[in-house]
Amino acid sequence: MKRAIVVVIDSMGIGAMEDCRDFNDVPECNTLKHVCEFNGGLNVPNLSKMGLGNIQDFKGIAKTNTPTARYGTMIEKSKGKDTTTGHWEFMGLINEKPFATYPEGFPDELIEKFIKETGCGGVLANIPASGTAIIEKLNNEHHATKFPIVYTSADSVFQIALDTDMIPLQTLYKWCEIARKLLDEGDYNVSRVIARPYKIIDGKPTRISKDRRDYSMVPKHTLLNDIKDSGAKVIGIGKIEDIFSKAGITHAVHTGSNKEGLELTLKAVRNELDLDSIAYPDYVKKDMPYEMIFTNLVDTDMLYGHRNDAAGYGRAIEEIDTYLPAITGSMTEDDLLIITADHGCDPCVEGTDHTREKVPVLVYDKKEQGRDLGTLIGFDNVANFVKEWLF
Repeated sequence: MKRAIVVVIDSMGIGAMEDCRDFNDVPECNTLKHVCEFNGGLNVPNLSKMGLGNIQDFKGIAKTNTPTARYGTMIEKSKGKDTTTGHWEFMGLINEKPFATYPEGFPDELIEKFIKETGCGGVLANIPASGTAIIEKLNNEHHATKFPIVYTSADSVFQIALDTDMIPLQTLYKWCEIARKLLDEGDYNVSRVIARPYKIIDGKPTRISKDRRDYSMVPKHTLLNDIKDSGAKVIGIGKIEDIFSKAGITHAVHTGSNKEGLELTLKAVRNELDLDSIAYPDYVKKDMPYEMIFTNLVDTDMLYGHRNDAAGYGRAIEEIDTYLPAITGSMTEDDLLIITADHGCDPCVEGTDHTREKVPVLVYDKKEQGRDLGTLIGFDNVANFVKEWLF
């Protein structure tokens, strides 16, 4: 059984792309470098052994003369700096047209249709905002009116937040499905609708990560479709099934934290996941000689990058590092592991939005010696690595 395991450390970029100013970013942005500097270095001996420190000078990440993985830098071809664009390109789909953003909020006609079709009575905000800040600011008004909080950001997202102790979680999901339908029908070119459930915990509005759901545009054909259509498994861990709007996925499980995502990835590598419990209804079991495990670790982005928390970001990378010996130690000679990132979200530059950055790539298997891959044009090099390994 040949397997490809792709692990995405969400937003761990390594330096601005040349066109970063076109995306309102500064050339100084470098998420990993700044996180390392802020923390006085990071304790990531396993990423170091793989060759992460050889890619650039990152404070506290040692270089090695005997890297265990192939290592390099990838430059995005697609026009964007968001999760959907990055992940789609990983699987071979280049997005030539940037997703639309709405810096003045969404058009009145869209909001009016949303209110009518959901029956929600009205919406609060409809502006670009930090999710944690807007929820805290409007929580009292939300409770008084029962109107959902609708907001966007510098990314192409239509986000809906509400207190699920007041309005049921399933209602939030239904409203998100309605928003997705309206956006698609109106050709608004919005990448994702995001359900942002929260509860009042210890007197403070607190988002519930495990119940977040993303409703992406449906991608055109990707490598995932090829693998699924052949009858093999594609196991999505974290928000993978949301990013691809379920296209090309056979099994999926959501996570509430990076730790849970890492534990589930380790179980998948060890063949300890209860696959029957997370299989899609249309999945047909076939004894194929290959499969794919695809994991997104979102805490670095959602909890720390967007909140300018460089200390927390550093701890999250260190936590990921601690799982690598167990993951690689559980791999067979027929397994390939790819570790990468989908964009930047530099917590040390002004703003709270994603940053248009290059990303690292580490490619590990038990047969090939580590070496420098240099600079690779296109995140779709991930798809190439996977295809070469599996097929």
